[in-house]
Amino acid sequence: MADKYDVVIVGGAVIGSAVASYLTSDPDFGGRVLVVERDPSYAFASTGLSASGIRTQFSHEINVRISQYGLQVIRDFAAIAATDAPGPDLHFHEGGYLTLANSETAARILRENHAVQSACGADVVLWDQDELSRAFPHLNVADIHLAAYGRSGEGWFDNTGLMQGFRAKARAQGAAYINDEVVDLVTAQGRVTEVILTSGRHVSAGTVVNASGARAAQVARMAGLELPVEPRKRTVFVFDCARTPQGTATVNGGRLPLMIDPSGVYCRPEGRYFLTGAPPLEDPAVDWDDFDPRHEEFEEIIWPALAERSPAFEAIKPIRHWAGHYDYNTLDHNLIVGRHPECPNFICANGFSGHGLQQAPATGRAVAELIVHGGYRSLDLGAFGVERILENRPLLEKVVI
Repeated sequence: MADKYDVVIVGGAVIGSAVASYLTSDPDFGGRVLVVERDPSYAFASTGLSASGIRTQFSHEINVRISQYGLQVIRDFAAIAATDAPGPDLHFHEGGYLTLANSETAARILRENHAVQSACGADVVLWDQDELSRAFPHLNVADIHLAAYGRSGEGWFDNTGLMQGFRAKARAQGAAYINDEVVDLVTAQGRVTEVILTSGRHVSAGTVVNASGARAAQVARMAGLELPVEPRKRTVFVFDCARTPQGTATVNGGRLPLMIDPSGVYCRPEGRYFLTGAPPLEDPAVDWDDFDPRHEEFEEIIWPALAERSPAFEAIKPIRHWAGHYDYNTLDHNLIVGRHPECPNFICANGFSGHGLQQAPATGRAVAELIVHGGYRSLDLGAFGVERILENRPLLEKVVI
C-alpha cells in the first residue's frame, strides 16, 4: 500500500526546500510534505555550483520584484530560517552589478531596462564613459557607450547557506526528506496519483511539485508532459591576479562589483581572488551527468576579454574551476511556475536559466500560496505560468548572464 502525502516535492535543493519551508510555515496548511532528493550531498545541484549572485538588473518588472523580495529574505535570513537557533548568516556582499554596453543598440537596451528597474525603486544608475572611468579607474572604457551600476541591493552571498537554511526550517516544521529518486509518475484522469521511487517505494500524492532543476523535462515526461527545459553547462573559474584592482574603486568603499563585459564574460571579487565565467561559444544541451569543465574557455574566451578590459587582468592565473548546469528554458529564459493545465495537481517550478538561487524565496512562497490558498497572494507570478509554454507565447528576459 502506498504511503500518503499531501505534497511530494521532487528535488530538495534550494527551490524544493524553499517550497517545503514556506509550505510548512503557513498556518493554514496542515498536510504532510515529502521531499525526494536523489543526491543529499547536493554535490551536483545547481544551487551549490552557481556564482551565487542576486541582482535587480532585469528587463521585466516581475523579475525585478522577485529579486527585491529575495534580497529582503537574504538580509533577514537568520531570523527567517531560525529554528531552535538562528538561521545561517548568508554573508551578503553588496558589491553591486556593473553592466557595460559597447554599442548604441546595447545602450538603448540598458536605458529601457533601467526605466523598468527605476519604476520598481531599484537603486541602479546609468553612467557615461567619464563617470564609469572615475568610479573604476582600472577599466579600459574607450569602447563603452553606457554602463549600468547597482549601487545597492545587488551582490553575492552564501548559496548553500540559503539552501540549508530552508531545508533545516522545513524539516523542523515537519517536512520529511528522503534519499531516493523518482523514476515514474502514475496518472489517472488527468492527475498524478502515485510517485514511484527507485527504491521500489510507492507514494500517494495529493500534489506533486517539480523542483528537479535541470532534470525538469525528464520528470515532466513521467507524467506525459513536455517542458522546454534542458541542462546547459557553465564552467566557473577562480583566478589569482598578480596586480589586483581590488580597492581601486572610488565608490562603495573601494570594492569592485560583478562586472558584465559586453563579450558576456563576467567577473567579480571572491575574497583575495576573482571568480569568472562566460557563455560558451556553442551552447548545446548536455547530458544530466556531464559536469566536465570546459577548460579551454578560460584561455579562449575569458582571459582575452578581461585583459582587454583592464591592464590589471593581463597577468592572471586560474587556481580552481568547476562546471554546473543551468536549467535552461529554451523558450524565453524565464522561470516556469504554476499548475500544469493538462495535469492540475502537477506544479512546475523550473526553467530558471541561471536565476534559480536568487529567485528561490519568491518561488517558494508563490508555490506554497498556490497549494494552500489556490492562488498567488503576494507577488503574482501568473505571467510565468505553463500556459505561455503551451501557447508558444515567449516572455523573453533580455538580461541573462
